[in-house]
Amino acid sequence: MSEQELPPISIFYRRDGLDPGPALGEAQQRDPVRRVRDFWLHRTGEYWLVTRHADVRRVLADQGTFAMYDPERAPVLPNELLNMDPPEHTRLRHVLTPEFTGRRIRALEPMIRTLADELIDAMESRGPAADLMADFALPLPLGVICALLGVPDLDQARFHHWSRTTLDLGATLEERIAAGRETHAYMADLVAEKRRSPDDAMIGMLVREHGGAVSDSELVGVAELLLLAGHVTVSNTIGLGVLALLAHPEQADRLRAAADTGPVVEGAVEELLRYLAVSSTALARTARCDTEIGGVPVKAGEQVVCQLPVANRDPALGAGMDRLDIGRAPVSHLTFGHGPHHCLGAPLARAELRIALPALLRRLPGLALGCPVEEVPYRVNNEVYGLHALPVTW
Repeated sequence: MSEQELPPISIFYRRDGLDPGPALGEAQQRDPVRRVRDFWLHRTGEYWLVTRHADVRRVLADQGTFAMYDPERAPVLPNELLNMDPPEHTRLRHVLTPEFTGRRIRALEPMIRTLADELIDAMESRGPAADLMADFALPLPLGVICALLGVPDLDQARFHHWSRTTLDLGATLEERIAAGRETHAYMADLVAEKRRSPDDAMIGMLVREHGGAVSDSELVGVAELLLLAGHVTVSNTIGLGVLALLAHPEQADRLRAAADTGPVVEGAVEELLRYLAVSSTALARTARCDTEIGGVPVKAGEQVVCQLPVANRDPALGAGMDRLDIGRAPVSHLTFGHGPHHCLGAPLARAELRIALPALLRRLPGLALGCPVEEVPYRVNNEVYGLHALPVTW
């Protein structure tokens, strides 16, 4: 698409470097439940924009008042866990939750550490310069999620292309739907293979342990969701996290010197998740009945969009929420959502970040930005915010 053909950047996705767009901060301060007419998900319409932390938590937690499913968004939102309402959502989540227990995630950590070390080894052998996104931040979580699903390594490049296109709001609707269809067809073949011969990867285990309790279409939806949510969000959090730490070298030094497990690393990961919040919005909800949000009347059938990055910066959470502070006391951030649809893969994402960020800082102690900060290319107008590239040296 030419620049003239690109759709406008919705207020829901606007950013200013590592910060939410100024208009979002202004909305939170002056009009925290604001009626807007905006372009979003290839459709122009009217929505309620919710920006305060307490209001966002209430909307995300209240499935009885705010429904997930919206038939008008069906062409770009497949019928999978993220878009389900009870009772289907409750049943399927109950089946999936054991796959993300602490025990299962701890069993994956040696593989994550090995892959991180291999990627850094490869960077060092080609160094002392690299694109951190292409050489580390993208292949690490993509490799992890493909191993989790039982996807061959040779198919990772296709996965990355499909994910990138599906989430690109600058692409045409036809391009995004085509990428989604290719992903769906691949996952359908994968599920059929695991039905015939279950292995020890996640889909195979679900087939063995639950059999007919989970349909093929539900397994395909699970695999598609894990592909998108399981690597794109983590890869962009790694990239933006490194950029943020390089801008705060004293905090990078503190993380570099910390023990592998403990409050410093865990606190740093939570603060970076809060501060960066690469998923700009939770999926729109539809009011099931007349209600109110923050004292503002909302009618049945109206759409509500919660803006997560600005909610994470709400001054009601404490002082200095616009600053990165890895020593900050834990804050109840909304980066993984809240309530019944809280991100199922959050424990895996946290494990990858706990391993990846300290490993980079320790193995490459001279890590520095390889271009002027104003030349770092951000991924704008995208469902998941991040970087196209991150040139670094060491």
